[in-house]
Amino acid sequence: MRHALILLAATLLAFGAQAQSYKWVDKDGKVRYGDTPPPGVKATRMGAPASGAPAPAPAPTPGSKDGKDAKDGKAAKKGPLTPAEQEQEYRKRKEEAAKASEEAAREAKEKAANKENCARAREYLRGMESGQRITKVDSAGERYFLDDAQTAQEVAKARQSVQEACK
Repeated sequence: MRHALILLAATLLAFGAQAQSYKWVDKDGKVRYGDTPPPGVKATRMGAPASGAPAPAPAPTPGSKDGKDAKDGKAAKKGPLTPAEQEQEYRKRKEEAAKASEEAAREAKEKAANKENCARAREYLRGMESGQRITKVDSAGERYFLDDAQTAQEVAKARQSVQEACK
């Protein structure tokens, strides 16, 4: 018997919590909300219908035709997203985040490669400017020394490489 009374009280409280709310504009032009609108005003019922019927479609916005936005021609959103739409939005955000992550990783890798190329170019320039004799290997596989004019040309090329690699 006691359980039945508790169940009955809980049920009555639940029905009381589902009271309808209304929205109206008072004589001063202010929007008001309440469970009982005053007589003589045009009140709009708030919340979902008690019958479980689908909510009515929102009225077209000013400047639109048949519920379509005048700016882009797309249909206006109607209420909250369905679970399928939520899943689609989630997958879209996840895909965009993955693309952004890949792009950031690619940029970081490219930046590291550029930094390494710059370091190599600077090291080569230091070697050229060190004043030591520089050797090269000809097409026959024999080693030869660069004269002063050839060394100056190599230093100019090395400086150009540093400028290009260390932008």
